[in-house]
Amino acid sequence: MVNVSSSAIDDLKSTIRGQLLHPGDASFDQARSIWNAMIDRHPAMILRCAGAADVRRGVAFARDNGLPLAIRGGGHNIGGSALCDDGLVLDLSSMRSVRIDPAAKRAYVEPGATLHDFDHEAQAFGLATPLGINSTTGVAGLTLGGGFGWLSRKYGMTIDNLLSADIVTADGELLHVSADAHEDLFWAIRGGGGNFGVVTQFEFQLHPVGPLVYGGLVVLPIEQAKDALIKYRADERPDELAVWAVARLAPPLPFLPPEVHGKPVIVFAMCYCGPLENGPSVVEPVRGYGTPLGEHLGPMPYVAWQQAFDPLLTPGARNYWKSHNLAGIDDGMIDALLQAIANLPSPQCEIFFGQIGAQTQRVPVAATAYSSRDTQYAMNVHGRWDDAGDDERCIAWSRAFFDAAAPFALGSVYVNFMTQEEGGRVADAYGPNYERLVAVKGRYDPHNLFRCNQNIRPAA
Repeated sequence: MVNVSSSAIDDLKSTIRGQLLHPGDASFDQARSIWNAMIDRHPAMILRCAGAADVRRGVAFARDNGLPLAIRGGGHNIGGSALCDDGLVLDLSSMRSVRIDPAAKRAYVEPGATLHDFDHEAQAFGLATPLGINSTTGVAGLTLGGGFGWLSRKYGMTIDNLLSADIVTADGELLHVSADAHEDLFWAIRGGGGNFGVVTQFEFQLHPVGPLVYGGLVVLPIEQAKDALIKYRADERPDELAVWAVARLAPPLPFLPPEVHGKPVIVFAMCYCGPLENGPSVVEPVRGYGTPLGEHLGPMPYVAWQQAFDPLLTPGARNYWKSHNLAGIDDGMIDALLQAIANLPSPQCEIFFGQIGAQTQRVPVAATAYSSRDTQYAMNVHGRWDDAGDDERCIAWSRAFFDAAAPFALGSVYVNFMTQEEGGRVADAYGPNYERLVAVKGRYDPHNLFRCNQNIRPAA
């Protein structure tokens, strides 16, 4: 534990607008609890920032007192990088402002905002930008790692829609970064995670979407999965349509017969953001992948679809993920998938293929720190369970499928899906852009103050 003088702490308290919490304070344990119940860390103090001035003070305080520093946004990071032991946590979750300029199609977003906050404001004007697929996800962490979701095939990665940002660097400066200002830093934060500073505001490009989109779910028995996935991978679909494939035990969805609940299924989840009247014909090929156990398709509010999978990612469970980027879905990958689903260690575990491609692949590799532009599908193993006694079994299952899938993968990985012990894959996450990121890190954070993350170490 690093000792900090009481006078230094008093000085910090006197210069912030937010709240400084210590162990023993009534709300401290709640403030250090995060989404993934496997992560249990004990910070020395938590600064609940009220604005950029508090962020600057917190960064300077951690730096000057030699404290580990963790940054907490508004959502849930699998690796638990929102917390550190015996250090300072800058909690940005109360900085949730989202301001929309409908005429310019711009969104100005604070780092504590969730996808729900963003979508709620933007959809009031029939506007959106590509974000993730859970409304409880934090905009900041999602964006800094790259960001993709239902709209990405049409409008690109989240970072492809980031126009500028305000960022507090390790020296306590507040910089405005864009294509015309501090271009190297702007390049690095588009995929490089929280390695370069604390973003206090994001500016996004918005697009006309909704308020209604066409989509939903088609659920097939697992016995039909192989034929269905072969058809799925061969399907030519418009940029406006994203179809994800999920293998798991059937949840108790109201449109599925009760006898199907808890049985292994393959689910095709889809969102079409083109003209509503074209929806039925555009998704029709998906209905032909097999004989559905049930389906639920039609027009729905975009904000409702963004919340459809929230019940599968509620806080308090134990979570362990393993991920690969894929250019396609090989027969060997399908065989490995079926083997894994036949041996599920917990009813909450699932494996998904998140289809991106299209517009995400049309951006040059060197344009942003995120380099995996050849990814057609982001594959993720969602290990999820409730009892700590099941840790070993569930983690082993996740790793076994990850290993079996490796021969059919690109070798790269999406940084936001990496767990805490996967620091050795950081170079894989950035590929040809890694050395340039190391150079930018050396310029803006030479002493690696921002290291509670998937860390890019400065060369020095």
